[in-house]
Amino acid sequence: MHRRRILSFLAITALLCAGVVFSASRAPAQQISLKEQLIGAWTAVSIESVQDGTKRQPYGPNPKGILIFDASGRYAQAQSRATRSKFKSASRRETTAEEGKAAMNDTLFHFGSWSVDEASKTILLRIEGSLISNAEGMDQRRRIISLTADELVFSNPQAVQAGNRVDQVYRRAK
Repeated sequence: MHRRRILSFLAITALLCAGVVFSASRAPAQQISLKEQLIGAWTAVSIESVQDGTKRQPYGPNPKGILIFDASGRYAQAQSRATRSKFKSASRRETTAEEGKAAMNDTLFHFGSWSVDEASKTILLRIEGSLISNAEGMDQRRRIISLTADELVFSNPQAVQAGNRVDQVYRRAK
């Protein structure tokens, strides 16, 4: 009788273990966080400003740009018009007022730290340095519209003024 109990106990234990292994193997794959999906380098596809319902392309139809998110929480973003006028001199210290104004209108750069709010699908950028010095020290949010392995689309509702936004499309750099 004692032997029968031991064999029954072992058989039940084996069936339970097999059930646990089988159900674990059928469990869905763990979701990758938004932060993990964003890490890497992205190149600009389009940048569109929407002001009072009017759409425009501040960097032209084929902007140049890069957006880099690293795993330690640092980011850098640079964007410019694809075709820009050349300066008279290669030295930035010798630019004219007109050249400086054109460069400011055709280029944007900032860097700092970043984090993600998974629940609201937003990226928080803490700007530490920027071509626009007034932006330094600011926190800005980007609302993720869509994110795939190869494409990131987000909106910056703070870019211009209340009620307006800048929509940007980036493709993963290869």
